[in-house]
Amino acid sequence: MVAYREEPCRTALNKVKGMPFPWSLNPYTGCAHQCTFCYVRGFERRADRPSDDRYGTDIRVKINIAEVLRRELARRSWAREEVTIGAATDPYQPAEGRYRLTRACLIELSRALTPFSLITRGPMVWRDVDVLQDAAQRVELSVNVSVPTLDDRIWRTTEPGTAPPRQRLRALKTLVDAGVKANVGMAPILPGLSDKPELMADVVREAREAGACGIWANLLYLRPGTREHFLDCLARDWPELLPDYERLYARGAYLPRSEAEPTRNEVRSLAKAHDIRDRRPRPLHPQRRDEQLSLLSA
Repeated sequence: MVAYREEPCRTALNKVKGMPFPWSLNPYTGCAHQCTFCYVRGFERRADRPSDDRYGTDIRVKINIAEVLRRELARRSWAREEVTIGAATDPYQPAEGRYRLTRACLIELSRALTPFSLITRGPMVWRDVDVLQDAAQRVELSVNVSVPTLDDRIWRTTEPGTAPPRQRLRALKTLVDAGVKANVGMAPILPGLSDKPELMADVVREAREAGACGIWANLLYLRPGTREHFLDCLARDWPELLPDYERLYARGAYLPRSEAEPTRNEVRSLAKAHDIRDRRPRPLHPQRRDEQLSLLSA
């Protein structure tokens, strides 16, 4: 049972450190997808909030986030740096079907000529193809659809609240067919489970068939909070793998490079073999930035 709390927020944009993007935006706090491996569980633990099975049962809905975002984007100091949506919650979890906060934020970012990227496991993203198509003519953007595996048991067990992976790929195809840049993120790949060559090949092959413009992969990392919950679930679902994980992650949250690189290299080789690249017939290019800015300030 998921409870939703409608609460206003004071800020919309979050300055990010140590990540490949400068700003993040999260219309919701908490995520009903309840993936066993979710790294946000680590953030929740540090904030003294539940990171166990209770995570994802209480969702904060930032009902005024689009209005707050509009004010922040209108500041003279705003440099129009890239904003990543969904770094700490899925912007297309079930609540978006009712509240449409992500859609409202996309409209504000587009109007303010601010580039952005999306990360989601929710096929509901296809519903906003009109907004994304329009935004793609104004700013650089990308949609990253997370599909770490197509294996039915691994998906159902580790991503209990998500839609089937092939539904996500169909949503991606809708976006690409509309001219929107959409990539597949194989994240996280789980050692001993979804890192099997044949399973990774299945994802890359179907990503190619869906028209993915690119593909990338991340390996599982286990911060405190995520670690305890994931290993408890592993002991329940795949107990034979528990000793391997305790060995692999004995020294920290990340896999040793010697263990991670072969998997990354395999994904790169598969992407090359299947010729994963941007195949949009008429990629949408933003208008000249100076022309847009002059219109915005007129």
